[in-house]
Amino acid sequence: MDFQLGGDREAAAGTGGPGALAGLRVLDLSRVLAGPLCTQMLADHGAEVVKVEPPDGDETRGWGPPFIEEGAEAAEDAGGPERAARTSAYYQNLNRTKRNIVLDLSRAEGRALLGRLLRSTDVLVENFKAGTLADWGYPDERLRARFPALVHCRITGFGTHGPMGGLPGYDAVLQAYGGLMSVNGEAGGDPLRVGGPVVDMVTGVLAFSGVLLALHERNSSGLGQLVDCALLDTAVGLLHPHSATWLADGQVRPRTGSAHPTIAPYDSFEAADGPLFVGVGNDRQFAALARLLGGPELARDPRFASNPDRVRNVAALRALLAPRFARRHRAELAAELLDEGVPASPVHDVAEALTSPQVRHRGMVVEHGGYRGIATPLSLTRTPAQRPSAPRPPGADTVEVLREAGLDEDEINAAVASQAVRTAPKG
Repeated sequence: MDFQLGGDREAAAGTGGPGALAGLRVLDLSRVLAGPLCTQMLADHGAEVVKVEPPDGDETRGWGPPFIEEGAEAAEDAGGPERAARTSAYYQNLNRTKRNIVLDLSRAEGRALLGRLLRSTDVLVENFKAGTLADWGYPDERLRARFPALVHCRITGFGTHGPMGGLPGYDAVLQAYGGLMSVNGEAGGDPLRVGGPVVDMVTGVLAFSGVLLALHERNSSGLGQLVDCALLDTAVGLLHPHSATWLADGQVRPRTGSAHPTIAPYDSFEAADGPLFVGVGNDRQFAALARLLGGPELARDPRFASNPDRVRNVAALRALLAPRFARRHRAELAAELLDEGVPASPVHDVAEALTSPQVRHRGMVVEHGGYRGIATPLSLTRTPAQRPSAPRPPGADTVEVLREAGLDEDEINAAVASQAVRTAPKG
C-alpha cells in the first residue's frame, strides 16, 4: 500500500526533503517504550538512528498477539533473503525507520565496540538499570571525558539517587506511586490505571524535547550533557489540576470519573446511541447547551448561574441534563454543540477514532510499503516527518554500521566470531 497522509501533512511529505534532524546520529540502547518512542520521533524527523538490541532482542518483540509477519518486504529491505519472522504490533509502532544491530554488551568485545560506535554518535539514549553503563566501563564522567560533545539521554523509573533511586519501575507502577491512579476511576470506585501507558509515552516525548534542548545548547558551547528523565517526574508532572488544588488548600478530592473536579458540566452523558462527552468551560457555553437540549431556563436557574454554582450543584444539574441527552443521537448533537462553540464529541472507541475523517485528514495513520502505524504527532511544514519504513530484523545492519564506524573486514569478522555482534540470519 502506498504512503498515505492527509491535508497539509500529505503536501509536506511530498517535498521529499531530508528532515529537520538530517545529519544527526543517534545510538538507541533503549528498549520497551519511552526510549524507543523518543528515538522513533528523532528518526521520523530525519535523524539516523541505530537501534542496538541484545542477543535476545527487545522483549517487546514478543508482546503479542497481534503479531506482524516479516516476510518479503523485510527481506527485500534488508538486502537479502532473511527468514520471515513475527514481530509484535507493539514493537512495530515504536521502532520504525531505524537501522538495527545486535551487540552483546555483556562481553568485553561488545563493550569495546560500543566505544567505537560512540565516536561518531551525537545522541545516546538508554534506559538501563542505574549503574549498568558504569559497570560496563562507561560511567558518566568517562563518557563526558571521552565524548565531550555527546548528548546522553538517560530514562529511569525513579531516578538514580534518593531513597528509591535505581529501583525498577514500569508505567503502571509509576501511575500508582505518582498518584495518577488515585485520581482515575469512577466516584466511589477503585483507583484505576489510565488505559494507555501515558507515563511512558509522555516521558518519551519529554526525552525528545530534552535532547533537542541539549543539542540547541551544544551549538553555542560545543559540549553535550546528560538529559535526565524519570518516569516518576513525569507522573507527578501530569497530576494537574489535582496537584495545584492540594498545594492550595491541602484537600484531596474524591475521584470524579470522566467529570472535571472544578468545571461543570464537564462529563460524559448517555445519548440515545452511546456516550457523548461535553466540556462546558464558561457561562455562554452553558447557555448554548441548555438551549440546544430544550431547557433554556436552566441557564437562568440561580443554582447553575455560574461555574462555581454548577460545581456546587453538579448532582442536581446532571439529574436534569441526563434525560435530555438520552433523547438525542450523539453525532448529531455533538455537531450542533460544536457549531455553537461548545466542545463536545462522541466517545469513540479505538477503531472509530482511527477511521474518523479528521484523524485521517490530519495524516495520523501512516501506511507505506506494508507498514501501518501512528504518525509522530508533531508536524512541520517545511521540513516534514520522513516516510516511515518497517522495523528491521535483528542485526540487519550490523555489518554496515560497523564499517561506517571504521572497522575493517578483519575486525568485523573477528567481532562476529567472538559473538560480540550478530547479523541477521540468512536462509
